[in-house]
Amino acid sequence: MRQAEFDARGSRIRWTQSEGEGPALVYVHGLGSMSAVYHAHIAGHPALAGRRQLFVDLPGHGISDRPADFGYTLEDHADALAAALDAAGLAGAELVAHSMGGAVAIVLADRRPDLVARLLLTEANLDPQPVPAAGSSGIATYTEAEFVHGGGFVEVLARVGPLWAATMRLADPLGLHRTAVALVRGTRPTMRELLMKAQGVDRTYLVGGLDEDLPGRADLIDSGVRVVTIPDAGHNVMFDNPAAFVREVAGPGSGSAAQPSRTATAR
Repeated sequence: MRQAEFDARGSRIRWTQSEGEGPALVYVHGLGSMSAVYHAHIAGHPALAGRRQLFVDLPGHGISDRPADFGYTLEDHADALAAALDAAGLAGAELVAHSMGGAVAIVLADRRPDLVARLLLTEANLDPQPVPAAGSSGIATYTEAEFVHGGGFVEVLARVGPLWAATMRLADPLGLHRTAVALVRGTRPTMRELLMKAQGVDRTYLVGGLDEDLPGRADLIDSGVRVVTIPDAGHNVMFDNPAAFVREVAGPGSGSAAQPSRTATAR
């Protein structure tokens, strides 16, 4: 386990890692999750043998600290992630980022482009004010006091189901709520706009084929984002179709059963 301070009060972000060669793969989890839980089975695949790989838990999640006076905005999380990568001596890393973690990775690439050479985003949040659901938008319907002290956290754990609850119950309720509110609020420019303008970064966006199609797909493709639909997969692509996910992590040249992005039509 490694750690780095991410605020002036000595709070620490932590990660585990395997040593190896080449550009480091940095796994970033979604809301209420943990990086190793969602990606260790991917990192252990023979196709990724010999790579340096880091499993980072964002503040308020997993093994990282959960300061009560931290903002937990997407920018705050990105700065904490930057502190981890700086402490690990990384530059030009490849970020494999899921859902909320994808939004954080996009912000990091904008704020610290020296740290990021590639973004592999899995069902990442791109737009503010998502349709109400069990995740961030559902959590954000509670006030902070209702969620942390009024039973909201327990209600959400029951609503999200046992798989997600297994890691969400380990997250700090205060940090979870503030992160959800920040994710619903989004960034200015939006995460989508930041992704589209990140021309110096290799960008791939993975869509689970069982979900609704990705809004604004054509515009993303026009901006240079490689959009790939993973068959037989929902939001948790790495669990639903790990073979296709591994091929995308290893790189487009490794061969993939995923469906290629559709060519954008003229607007």
